[in-house]
Amino acid sequence: MLSPDRLAQSGPDYLAQRHVLTYMEDAVSQLLENREEISQYGIARFFTDYFNSVCQGTHVLFREFSFIQATPHNRASFLRAFWRCFRTVGKNGDLLTVKEYHCLLQLLCPDFPLELAQKAARIVLTDDATDCLMSFADFLFAFQIQFYYCEFLESVATIYQDLLMGKSPNTVIVPTSSSGQHRQRPVPSEAATPEGVEATLFCQCLEGLCERHKCSCPPPALLREVLSGAQRLTFYEFLLALAKHQGINRALGALPDRADLMHDPPMDEELEKLLPPSSRLAQVPGLPPPSACGAEGGGQSSRTPPRVASPWRPLHHPRRPDGESEGSTEETDESEP
Repeated sequence: MLSPDRLAQSGPDYLAQRHVLTYMEDAVSQLLENREEISQYGIARFFTDYFNSVCQGTHVLFREFSFIQATPHNRASFLRAFWRCFRTVGKNGDLLTVKEYHCLLQLLCPDFPLELAQKAARIVLTDDATDCLMSFADFLFAFQIQFYYCEFLESVATIYQDLLMGKSPNTVIVPTSSSGQHRQRPVPSEAATPEGVEATLFCQCLEGLCERHKCSCPPPALLREVLSGAQRLTFYEFLLALAKHQGINRALGALPDRADLMHDPPMDEELEKLLPPSSRLAQVPGLPPPSACGAEGGGQSSRTPPRVASPWRPLHHPRRPDGESEGSTEETDESEP
């Protein structure tokens, strides 16, 4: 159904907002790269399959990082694919390090940068404890904020540092004697200096940033809601509040609420079809679960890495409607002796 706002847009504005040219360029590039294979079933079918894949969000699987971050839709699709593929990590209660989560990200995007995973870990663990274990839910929601709003957060970090240095027109500046540095007034002593920045002033700066920022930003009303409960806060306290805020998660639209994070009935149905018949014996009343039947395995670790199919490039001819299921093999592997 066409909305009034969509009808009011000019053609170029609509194409730019929806990044249509980005997808057209990518489709044509894949068409030329795979023209011999595509010629067997036709160009029209190729474009149909390609844009169906874009609509379903499976077009980002096993693609290069430059492509998965190219549009907001690509970023949201990648977040949803990562959640669906590795949801069993959370269901099993496993705690992983940032390097292990980075390995999972690389299963879907081979050149995914470690730096983004490390930045997400700092939100959960603070800046000086990035080697600790994290739950899947904590990492996922922190990663969502860091990945989707990457450019916005870089600008926020600059604003935060400026406020710490007193570079705000709303702050009284008192120059020191000869160092050329500035500090906020009053400052009785360094030990008594409060941590972080004033939340009200910080909020005003972020609202101005949202008005002029060209990349994706959280809704200003939700930013005000996040900052309304604090007088002062640090940068990482702000990021953690964003990651935990249910309204921002819903506005982004890639992940379910935290309470529903482990539930995905459509994916469960797909996984059930992939399970071998022996693993379904646990559903028969009176029979022990498969884990109990495999006790003679000598106490093998429950964190054995899953076997995942080798990465493959463009989904120009998908053979199943939901491509994410190819990355979710943990439940299948756990059922094998």
